[in-house]
Parts: sequence; structure tokens; C-alpha cells
Amino acid sequence: MLIVFIRAVILYAALIFGIRLMGKRQIGELQPSELVTAVLLSNIATLPVEDPAIPMIIGIIPIFTLVSLDVIMSYASMKFRGVRRLVCGSSKIVITDGNIHQKELFKLRYSADDLLESLRGMGIFDISEVQLAVVETNGSLSVYQKFANRPVTNEDLDLKGEKDKDPPMLVVENGAVIESALKAVSLDRAKLCKALEKKQLDIKDIYICTADTDGIVNVIEKEKTK
Repeated sequence: MLIVFIRAVILYAALIFGIRLMGKRQIGELQPSELVTAVLLSNIATLPVEDPAIPMIIGIIPIFTLVSLDVIMSYASMKFRGVRRLVCGSSKIVITDGNIHQKELFKLRYSADDLLESLRGMGIFDISEVQLAVVETNGSLSVYQKFANRPVTNEDLDLKGEKDKDPPMLVVENGAVIESALKAVSLDRAKLCKALEKKQLDIKDIYICTADTDGIVNVIEKEKTK
């Protein structure tokens, strides 16, 4: 039993490392080659766990072989458009000026229900509001609304405000300082500690702390345990 547990932990770590190498896509954003790799990885990883007689190397080598192939394919797709179109396909326009391209939907095996569901998820309940809709290579729908139906922006209203700046970033989480975030907001640990001293707080007492480039620090303390 202990051996099975150890083998599972090793394969778990190997899979996490392999997925990290593949990049930071969400499941819904996976390209066909990435989805195939993910499915194969899950199947391969179960074999050495279920059968202790199978050497660990039999599971680890295929995992990193598949991950390496996926990384190579990703670079080839970025460099050569033909490879990308062969592996991932191409985006398809399915709505133009409120008119649905039914033949394209049929080729994509994309039903009317799928289309309407995706539009509703974007807050669009009337197809006539859509100027252009495109089914991307990962199956997601991108929509460009007609001018009259687009959300109003500050620029449209000619509203003047403060200059653009980055939003606050998380600099402390559960008592641990995130050095990369401090650097991003041009803050160092000494300045952070000074700001916290004014609030009579110590870093270890902080649950969440955010800061922006103007030096404004907002803090949520850890709940006190009884």
C-alpha cells in the first residue's frame, strides 16, 4: 500500500510539472493537440499506479515524451502558420450583420442551441444585435456587437478622469510577502513594513494586502482564533 502511495505521489508531481511545461491555458482554451495530450497523460499515469508490477519509468518516460512533443508542436505552430492550420484548424465566421451562416455551423457541428447559449453567456439575447461572430479554433465564440448595442464607455461619453494606471496588486497573502508583486508596484519590503506600522500591524497578522503604484495599501487582517 505504501508503495502505491509513493508511486501515485511521484506521478502526480510529474504530471503537474508536465502540465506546467505545456503552458497556462484553461481547459476551455485547449487546442486539439493539447486536449489529446492531456487525455493521454491521464491514461498513462493511471497504469503504474494501478499495477505496482509496472516500473515507474514506464509511466514517466511517455509523460515527458508527450509533453515534449506538445511543446515542439506549439513552437512549430507559432512559427509556421501552415502547421497551426493543420493541427488546430482555423476560425470560422458564423454570423454577419445579424445573419447566421448555417452551412458553416453545420460544418463545425455547432448547433443553433450552442450558438444561442454562447450568446446568452455574453448577455446577448437578440441575434440581430450581432455584427460579427467567430467560432475560434478552441470552439469558443467571439462576438462583435453592432454600434447601437455596444456598451457605453467613458470615451463615448467624453468623460475626463485620472490618468490610466495599473490596478492594485496582491503583495501579501496569508502572512507571506509576494516579492514580484512588490516590484511591480514599485514598493519594497521596508516601505511596506512602514505602511503597516502606521496601521499597527505586522506582516504575519495579514490575510490579504494589496498595494498600487501610488503607495496606497489596503489590508485585511487574519481572523483571530478563539
